[in-house]
This record gives sequence, C-alpha cells and structure tokens, in this order.
Amino acid sequence: MSLLDPQLQAFQAIVRCKTVHGAAAAIHMTQTAVTQRIKSLEAKLKTTLFIRSRRGMMLTPEGEALLRYCQAVHAIEGEALAKIKGTGVEADIQVCITGSTSSMRSRIIPLCLPVIKKFPKLLLRFDINDSEEHGIRAIRAGESQFAIIQQQNILPELQSKILKPEHYVLVCTPAWKNRKLTEIIKNERIVDFDSHDQLTYAYLKQYDLFDLARHDRQFANRTESLALMVQEGLGYGLLTKEFSKAYVDAGELMLLNPGKVYVNNIALVWYERPEPPAYFAALLKAIV
Repeated sequence: MSLLDPQLQAFQAIVRCKTVHGAAAAIHMTQTAVTQRIKSLEAKLKTTLFIRSRRGMMLTPEGEALLRYCQAVHAIEGEALAKIKGTGVEADIQVCITGSTSSMRSRIIPLCLPVIKKFPKLLLRFDINDSEEHGIRAIRAGESQFAIIQQQNILPELQSKILKPEHYVLVCTPAWKNRKLTEIIKNERIVDFDSHDQLTYAYLKQYDLFDLARHDRQFANRTESLALMVQEGLGYGLLTKEFSKAYVDAGELMLLNPGKVYVNNIALVWYERPEPPAYFAALLKAIV
C-alpha cells in the first residue's frame, strides 16, 4: 500500500527505471497510461519534470524537488500506516548518507550504529565518495537524505548542523625522511582527490608553502588509493589525522610537516522536513 497519488507513483517509477517502458512494466501499466499520468502531473504543477537524454529520462531541477517530496512522504509512510492499522504493519525505511572516506569510516558510520540497532526497520546506505561535488549533487537530486560537506558549500535551501572539524596533516613516503620539507615541496607533485580539491593548496597557503609548490598534480579519488600513491613515492598529499595515523604508526607513511595541521570545517546537510520521523531525528542527534 502507498499513500502517494497514482501520478506520483508513476513519477517515481520513471525515476527508478530511467525509461517510460521500464516504469510501465514495473507498475504493471501500459506506456501510454504512464505517459498520460506524467503529462497530467506536469500540467497540474505547471512545470517540466523530465528531460529525455541518451541516458534515459533525466530529472529537471523541479523534478529533483518533487523527488525529495516523494521520498519524505515514503519515509513517514511506514510510521503512519502502523498507527492507522496497528503495530503489525511495518515498513523498511531506506536512508542514504553521503560523505568522504575519512569522515564516514572514522566518524559517521560508528555514530550511526546505535541508531540502526534502535530502529530495526531502518536500512542505511553509506555512500562513500571523496568528491565534494558528488555530495552536493546527491543531496540535491534526492539520491541522499544526508550529506557531509564543507561549511562554505552549504546551499541556502539546506538545513545544516555544524560538525566537529576534521584535522588534516601533510604526509609523504618514509623514503624521503632525509630530505628537507622545502626541497620536497619544490620538486615533488601533489596527490589530490580530483581537480576540484583545494585542501592541499589551502594547507600550503596557510604555512607559506604554496608559492614554492609544483601545481601539476596527480589524482586518486579514493582515500586508500591516494595513500598508496603517496606511500609509493608518487607525490605527497593531505590526509585526515585519524585516517593517516595507522599508516604513520606502521611506518608506511611519514608526517611531512609534523605538528602542523589544517582544520577543515564540515557540516551535515539535509532538506527540511516539517515533521521528521523519529529515526530521522535520531540520526540528526547522533551525527556530531
């Protein structure tokens, strides 16, 4: 049973399947009927919800907003039906949290475990991606209900909660232990996540090293891969203090500028829900 209007059910089916044909098969309707429902919905809302592309039916910004609405309705549906029909009615609730490898592995996942135990029907998906743009895109597209992003990237339409900052350290291969910091900065490449990553540059600027550095960078968009490249001497890079500790303790990485850290201010973001379900409020409270 779904509390959503049939037109919205057709809308969600197209989002899931990417094609009208697939959506029609999924909800046991004809393609004509599905198309008509979407046309009626767009006429009612006075907007366009989908754009046809080579990758299938892609959401417009208005379609993304409607998808978030549908997901919010679905999230409270199980609780509402349970109250209406009795405690025997339960529904699995799926929630996605997007964040970087360092923040998810060392902080977010452990903090969420007690919430999962408290709400047995809560199905959490941890979307681990080290691209800042991915987190913003995922939350806007309705693919994630929560995202951990840098504070300066908080969008005006998002609700946010300031989290404990991350502390980044500069690391390199232990094979360079007899080399001077400035000599390494002048001659070796930086290893960063992607071309949009500015954290290492921010670190170097903070400690007056930026003008000395080479700006032709290597890239690895997973933290473990970045650490491996640095370990193999392909460059130096920035890692969180928590993530790099095991590597440094094992002698696989070396602190390049000991005692000097870069503080990265991060936040948890989500779209406002007028009446957030209990599990949603519990996640908000747990993630700090």
